[in-house]
Formats: sequence, C-alpha cells, structure tokens
Amino acid sequence: MTGRAGEPETLIRDLSDPRIRVRAAAAKALGNSDVAGSIPALIAALSDSHASVRCEAALALGKWKNPSSVAALATLLDDPEPAVRSSALVALGRINDPSSVPQLIAHIRDRDSNVRIGVIRTLAATGDRRALPGITECIRDPFADVREAAEEALFRLRKRTR
Repeated sequence: MTGRAGEPETLIRDLSDPRIRVRAAAAKALGNSDVAGSIPALIAALSDSHASVRCEAALALGKWKNPSSVAALATLLDDPEPAVRSSALVALGRINDPSSVPQLIAHIRDRDSNVRIGVIRTLAATGDRRALPGITECIRDPFADVREAAEEALFRLRKRTR
C-alpha cells in the first residue's frame, strides 16, 4: 500500500492500485475499519478484474452488515469464480437481509457443490420459509455433502418456524 498504511483516504485510493495484492489488502483493511465512505468504495471493488479483490471486497461488506450492499453482493452470485460466489454468500449471510432470499433461491442449483452448500446454509440462517421448496429439492442432489446440508437446513428451518 502507498502512503501511510491504514489511513482512510489511502485505503480507498489503494482499491485502484495497479497491484492486485494491494487492492485486495485495502479491501480487507476497509472491512476491519470504521471508515466513512468505505461501503461505496467496496461496492465498486466488487467489479474488480481480479477474483481475490472481489472476494475481499465482498467479505469486507459482510463485516459492515449494511443492507445497502445486498443488491451489489447478489450480483456476485453470477460470478464465474466459485470463490467469489462463496464470499458473496458469506457476506449475505452476515447481513441476513430478507431481500436477498429470492436471489439466493435462484442460485440453489449452482454448478459448484460448495456454492450450493453455501446457498443452503445462508438460506437456513435467514429463517425464511420461502426457502423450503428449493432446499427440499436439494435432498436429491448427487453430492452427499449437499444432501446433508439440505437436511440440516430443513431441520433448522422447520424448528424455527414452529
């Protein structure tokens, strides 16, 4: 990073640095800060050309737990990189905003089994009954880990909604 590391203006400026590791470190640092103006800068970093920066920006937004970032994070559910999709799921799970449920349900059949597990767990954490049909379908997933996550999620959702 340039300038005095940790200064708010420096961190936000470093999100545009030509070096990937500097951009990723800046995003991570902003997630651990209380820097005003971080959320718009981190949302912009979600469209970085490098997956590691998008991951760190998503995780940082999750730490802020601000519902204003849900729509931007939901766009990452279509990212070509499974790690980015997983980071978006972690962030959405931390924010736990009901407005993300329809986007999560739409991605319950992700091509990556680890992402499917993340979607299932994030939906279960919301406690939203709209997730029940999609999670129920995952009981027939070809991967045992996905089936197990679906069974746990269904138990959790049914228990919460009794």
